[in-house]
Amino acid sequence: MSRFISNSFIKRQVHKNAEIVKNCKEIRNRNPRNLERLRIARKPVGYELEKPGFSFWHKLNVVPTQRFVTAEIVHFENGPIITVSSKEWGLKTQLYSTNDATAYRFVGHMLARRCLECGISEIFVDESMITGKKTQSLVNVLSENGITLEEPTVYTDPNPTYRYRHEKPWESHE
Repeated sequence: MSRFISNSFIKRQVHKNAEIVKNCKEIRNRNPRNLERLRIARKPVGYELEKPGFSFWHKLNVVPTQRFVTAEIVHFENGPIITVSSKEWGLKTQLYSTNDATAYRFVGHMLARRCLECGISEIFVDESMITGKKTQSLVNVLSENGITLEEPTVYTDPNPTYRYRHEKPWESHE
């Protein structure tokens, strides 16, 4: 008896999304970040007397040390989500030095790639965090690779009497 099954025996049913939604009675959202993508999730505001700049869903943190550089995306509730460091073997073998400007650019490129793979396309970048040319180059690489450096504002339901209303983020007009 043959251990391999040819592709002719495997039959797959291919459905279009419209057919699935039409036949579905209930849709359960299991993505915890979906409300943030729709701009209707709560953003923490903090108190009036606190240091400003705490209103974010995803924030960039860059931690330089004597030998390495680490960049991470921090969620306001869950802490670090994505972390890239020049300590990683794949980056370390490609770099001459693990804390020079090239290392910052490589870390920024890998962070942008991992963000896009995870579905994070907008992050909050604190302007006081950008202290030198190396950190600025990391931020520039993020923006060059498709990461928006400002998060969108939270959608607020307009008053029904307003003449001009903003477009709802969950509606697409093609």
